Amino acid sequence: MSLREQIENYIPYNAEEEKDKEMMLKYMDIFEDVLTRKNEIGHFTSSAWAVNPDRTKVLMIYHNIYQSWGWTGGHCDGEEDVLSVAIRELKEETGITHVRPIQKEIFSLEIIGVDPHIKRGKQVASHVHLNTTFLLEVPETEKLHIKEDENSGVKWVNMDEVISVSNETRMKPIYQKLINKLKGE
Repeated sequence: MSLREQIENYIPYNAEEEKDKEMMLKYMDIFEDVLTRKNEIGHFTSSAWAVNPDRTKVLMIYHNIYQSWGWTGGHCDGEEDVLSVAIRELKEETGITHVRPIQKEIFSLEIIGVDPHIKRGKQVASHVHLNTTFLLEVPETEKLHIKEDENSGVKWVNMDEVISVSNETRMKPIYQKLINKLKGE
């Protein structure tokens, strides 16, 4: 199924996701290249909400650019299979090898504003990430490692501590939505 079809078929969790879905489809209509960073206005990314089998913890990284604990994820860089992107980024950023999609469909949609920053010595302008999130399961016994060019920490965070360990004000409502959605609230 194409990325467009996945987004069209996605049932929004709340009014914000309804609007984000609408805007993502508009981006796809207006811009030719939303799968690569060549589109400096906005492009697709994919993230992993990686939980333990008990669904009590989330696997998080300490992101070097944002100086905060957060989920894993990254740019699609031309790849339309956003589930594969989320899994690839999770593995690269944490060192885990065993991961299982709890569902293969998109778990959450977000449009996330990105502040200007320096990445690999180059200035990156403000833009938006058209983000798809996937619910993935990882055994807590997996050996973890740091990906030094992107993060300086990897750890399991208790679900009730996720909001407090994040320093990113804009991410806290997203993480809370993911927690609530996982709990079926």
